Amino acid sequence: MSAFKDDIRAFLGARSQVMLVEVSNVAGSAPRDAGTWMLVAMDAIFGTIGGGQLEYMAIDQARKLLYGALSAPHMPDMDIPLGPEIGQCCGGRVGLKLQRVDPHLAASLIANVDAEIAMRPQVYVFGAGHVGDALSSALALLPLRVVLVDTREQELINSQATGIETCLTALPEQVVRTAPAGSSFIILTHDHALDFLIVSEALARKDAAYVGMIGSKSKRATFRSWYLKEAEEQNQARDNFSRLICPVGGETVKDKRPSVIAALVAAEVLTAALNYQSETEEMLVSF
Repeated sequence: MSAFKDDIRAFLGARSQVMLVEVSNVAGSAPRDAGTWMLVAMDAIFGTIGGGQLEYMAIDQARKLLYGALSAPHMPDMDIPLGPEIGQCCGGRVGLKLQRVDPHLAASLIANVDAEIAMRPQVYVFGAGHVGDALSSALALLPLRVVLVDTREQELINSQATGIETCLTALPEQVVRTAPAGSSFIILTHDHALDFLIVSEALARKDAAYVGMIGSKSKRATFRSWYLKEAEEQNQARDNFSRLICPVGGETVKDKRPSVIAALVAAEVLTAALNYQSETEEMLVSF
């Protein structure tokens, strides 16, 4: 189970014996930072502290403590060198804190996960066709909140994407207007005119992390011509248009299969969303 992708409530609710393993300190190079944690039960884990031999040793120790193979008055911390002696080459050192999950700790972990999810950048995918479905599925694996938007109910019903929100609306442009600051907008509907309308609304958002539209160079040129013609202030319109990513996913890879497009666009969107979030946090700290 990958970190925070699955429902922590379901994980804890199905298991009475669970151990929390937390990275308490890090020296030098290490797979994850201090504060990273995972849950260990006999049959499953939730989250990750970085994988490899480090994680294997932590899981083994946690299960021994859980089921009484080790007797200790207090949960012993672990201090692990990440060198050749354990088959890793990071070169640093990691301290791990282990503790049994009780109801109070479980409530705290659930609250932490909820808060982390609420802080994730929001991504709106307009169009639940083949590419939209593949893209939503790819984005749902990332630390993002994904909303799949369409004007057609049947497309949303047929969507195979999981772990995402769906929005059926006759006015997708309104979704753009009410989206939180730092949102990303990816437009790939079944209708060019609808694409243009949504993109126009998205470009009006100065606080958008990413605005992208699927299409060719000729579609981009057509939209630019229409967009500038409709604009009241040409200089502002040109500045806004320069923020549009089209075609999405870059032009290096020519493969047009939905899954390939989805992988390329997901990397593009994640980079933009996290950069925006980081820059915003830095600005808040500077004040």
